[in-house]
Amino acid sequence: MDTSGSSGSGSSGSGTSEFERWRRKFALMTGLGGSQEERLADLEEHHHRTCEKWKRELMNYSPAVVFMLKHLRLSGCPVSSENIVCTPCDYNRAGGFVPELGVIALCQGKFFSRNHMEDTMVHELVHMYDHCKFKVDWTNLRHHACSEIRANSLSGDCKFTRELRRGQLAFSKQHQECVRRRAVLSVSANAACPDVAAAERAVNEVWDSCFNDTRPFDEIY
Repeated sequence: MDTSGSSGSGSSGSGTSEFERWRRKFALMTGLGGSQEERLADLEEHHHRTCEKWKRELMNYSPAVVFMLKHLRLSGCPVSSENIVCTPCDYNRAGGFVPELGVIALCQGKFFSRNHMEDTMVHELVHMYDHCKFKVDWTNLRHHACSEIRANSLSGDCKFTRELRRGQLAFSKQHQECVRRRAVLSVSANAACPDVAAAERAVNEVWDSCFNDTRPFDEIY
């Protein structure tokens, strides 16, 4: 009798659990039912699952990501999935490289497509490659500017379609203008940078050598 009762209780519990999962999924899709906290938690969980899924696929099948992982390994800095972390972010960007931890943060919920995540991963892997191979001093604005020029140029961040989505329309030297603009923006956010003029100066000083340095790629892909 005890065993039968336990079995019946377990079956009911499973049904209740399944119903609860369905209810929360329905609330997430429709915005109806459940508390605001539950909906936000479910949305964050959904973003995390999607981010992890895309990350696994890109690390295994993206030619550009696989290429960067290979060259980081050849440079003595192997990267595993533990070094690329899907996490909530409280800033308006898609990802970042944390040099002191050797970790790339992917800002779950900030990607509008898997291609967007691919560009972001390649961008941050270029930073990781520079940090490993060239011993970048991130407090040195010229060093930072060089890595930003390379990352923006080599990652796909400045493809015409990405610029069009940002509302940036330029038909003459579109790629170079995008790379320069985004490099200045990133260097300006460096705590060691006093103002935008200093960021522009740093980018201009290293532009020729760094824009033409496509390592480890043979050319801008």
